[in-house]
Formats: sequence, structure tokens, C-alpha cells
Amino acid sequence: MTWEQVCEQDDLQDLPFKIETNQFGQVVMSPASNHRGFLQAKLSYLLMDQGNDGSRVVSECSVDTEDGTKVADVAWLSEVFWKARGAETPYSVAPEVCIEIQSPSNSNEELEFKRNLYFSAGAKEVWICNEAGELAFFVAEDEQEASALFPNAPQKLL
Repeated sequence: MTWEQVCEQDDLQDLPFKIETNQFGQVVMSPASNHRGFLQAKLSYLLMDQGNDGSRVVSECSVDTEDGTKVADVAWLSEVFWKARGAETPYSVAPEVCIEIQSPSNSNEELEFKRNLYFSAGAKEVWICNEAGELAFFVAEDEQEASALFPNAPQKLL
């Protein structure tokens, strides 16, 4: 199933789950909690507050990867990215910053796999936010002390 077919499928609309696809076109779903939604909102506000004019923040941002369409919980798009791609769905290239909020069901290996997919698709940074609101910043394979694109981003949201 393509991402366009997933988006057009009536019975997949308004589900209380995060939906992605894998490399075989299978739909993969994860339940979402209110705490996760709170962290998404905090991250979105942080990026909007510190971003420059013309940049955009997208929650539930779909990105085509080598393993199907993945959905970053929050993404930051520069003005250049936005002008080039607008609201393309899914993005054929990853936005500059892709953020994943770790669920209790996510293993570290799964998050590392997704990080690598976003980097392969063109992301400059990938952030991982754990349930306590602690942020880890990655550039390619390496964890960084801080974000290069958002140097004022805190180590912890809460």
C-alpha cells in the first residue's frame, strides 16, 4: 500500500494511532497517549519559538524512506525546504530536523533504525525525546551535547 492510498483509505482515518508503512507496504500502527501529545506540543512550540521567519514546524510529518513511509512526531522545515517542497505528502526528502518521541514499546534498536532512515533520506539532525522529556541530539551516527541548528534547545522539556 502506498502512502497516498493510506491517506485516502476511509477506514484508516481518525484512528487513535500513529500510522506508518514498512518497505513491504504494510501499515504499522502505534497507540498514542496524551503525554505523547503534550511532548509533541512542547517540541513544536520550542521549534516555532526558536526557528527563523519562513520556517515551518510539522507534527506527524510523513517522510519516504528506504523502509517505507515513516512519520516523525515533529519536524522542522527551513524556509528553503518549504519553498522547494511545500506540503508534499509524504516528503520525498526528510526535513532538516526530525524528532521521535520514544514510546514504552520502542526499543533503542528501533529508534536507531529510524534515525538512520531519516539521515539516509536527508535529515541534518534527529532528536529523540524520551517520556521524561529528555532530549538526545544526533548528527548522523553521533550523539551531540546540543543541537547545531537550535543551540538554545534545552536538554529537558519538563
